[in-house]
Amino acid sequence: MTRSVSEPRAEGRLRGAWTGVLRGAARVDDVTPAERDRAVDALRAFAVVGVVLGNWLVTALVADGQGGLRTASPLHFMPWLAPISWVFQTFAVLFLVGGHVATRSYASARARGTTYGQWLQPRLSRLFKPVAAVLTLWTVTSVLLLISGTDMDTVHTLLELALSPLCFLLVLAALTAATPLLLTLNPLWPLAVVLHVDLLRFGLGGPSWLGWVNVAAGWLVPYTLGAAWTRGELERRRAGWILLTGGAAATAALVAWAGYPASLVGVLGAGISHLAPPTLAAVTFGLAQCGLALLLRGPLRRAMRRPLAWAAVALLNLSVITIFLWHQTALVATTATGLTAGRMPGLHTLPDHLVRVAARLAWLPLFTLALALCWTTFRGCEQGPRRPTGRRSRVVRSHPAARGSEAKEHHHA
Repeated sequence: MTRSVSEPRAEGRLRGAWTGVLRGAARVDDVTPAERDRAVDALRAFAVVGVVLGNWLVTALVADGQGGLRTASPLHFMPWLAPISWVFQTFAVLFLVGGHVATRSYASARARGTTYGQWLQPRLSRLFKPVAAVLTLWTVTSVLLLISGTDMDTVHTLLELALSPLCFLLVLAALTAATPLLLTLNPLWPLAVVLHVDLLRFGLGGPSWLGWVNVAAGWLVPYTLGAAWTRGELERRRAGWILLTGGAAATAALVAWAGYPASLVGVLGAGISHLAPPTLAAVTFGLAQCGLALLLRGPLRRAMRRPLAWAAVALLNLSVITIFLWHQTALVATTATGLTAGRMPGLHTLPDHLVRVAARLAWLPLFTLALALCWTTFRGCEQGPRRPTGRRSRVVRSHPAARGSEAKEHHHA
C-alpha cells in the first residue's frame, strides 16, 4: 500500500511542532530559579482544574420546555454519586495555597521595606481587572436578553451561575487584604467559630443568617493553614497525616451522625448547603484535603522536574484567575447556544439517570473549547497587554520563574 506525498509532509510538520513544544518547555524549565517551590504552582493548578471539572459535572442547565433554563444537579436525583463532590470540591486547597503564598510574599516584602499598600495593590489589581470584564459582559448580556424577551427567571439563573465564582474571589481578596493580621493566627480559632455557628443554627435553632459568619471563618481555616505552612510548622509529614486522617474522620462522623449531607457541594433542594455558606463538614473535609496536599508536595516537586509538566503548570498559573472566573460562562454559553438546535442529551436534559450523566462527559471537550475562547479573549485582563514577540516565548517572558529573585515573592491569587 503506497503512501501519498502529503503524508510524510504532515508527519514532518507534526514532528516540528512537537519539537517546538519541547524546546519551549525546556526554556521555561531553564529560567525557573532552583529555589522556586514548584509544588505550590502544581497544587494551585490541580485545585482550579478540580473546581472547573466539578462544576461542569454536577451543574446542569435544564430546558423547561418553554425556552427557559433552570439549574439541576445529578446529586439531587442520585445521592450515591456524592463521591464526585469529594474529588472535585477543591476550594480548600486554593485557599491553602493562597494563604501560603500571600503570607510568604508579605513577609518578604516587609523585610525589603515595602509598604503594605505597595504590596497589596498589584495583588488586588490582578484579582479585580478580570472581574471587571466578567461584570461588564454579563451586564450587557442581561440587558440584551431581557430586551429580546427572555423571562426574568432564566436571566437570573444564568447570572447566578455565571457570577458564582465571584463569591470565592471576593473572599480571597478580603483575606489577602487582611494578611498582616493573619500571619500568626492559629487555624483552631476560626475552626472553633465555625463549630459554634453550626451548633447555634443547626443544634439550637438559631437564625439561618448566622451561617454567613462562616463565609469568613470557614475559609480562614485553610488560609491560616497556609500561613502555618509559611512559618514552617507543617513541614513534617506527620502534620499532613494528622490533617488528612483527622479531617476525614470528623467529616465522616458529621455525615453519619450529625445529619450533614454526604455531597460536599450545594445541591438544589437539599436542606443544608455546604458552600453557601460553608458548614463545619465542608471545613473538616477541607482539612483532609489540605493534609493530602501537604503530603503530595514531595511527589509533585519530583514530577515538576519534567520540563513538559512544569511548562503546562506554569502556563495554567499565568491565567488561573481567568480560567476560574470564566469557566461557568463557558458552560452557560455552550448550553444556551446549543438550545437553538433543540434539547440535547447530557446538555439540556434532566440529569436524573446515569445514562444522561454519562452523556454529560461527551460535552466536556466543547466546554473546554468555549473556555479556551474566553481565555483567548480575556486573558489580557489578568496578564496585561501582550508585548511584541521577541526571542523568548510568551510563557518564558511572563512567568514569574523568568524574573530571577522576584519569583520568590510573586503572588498568584
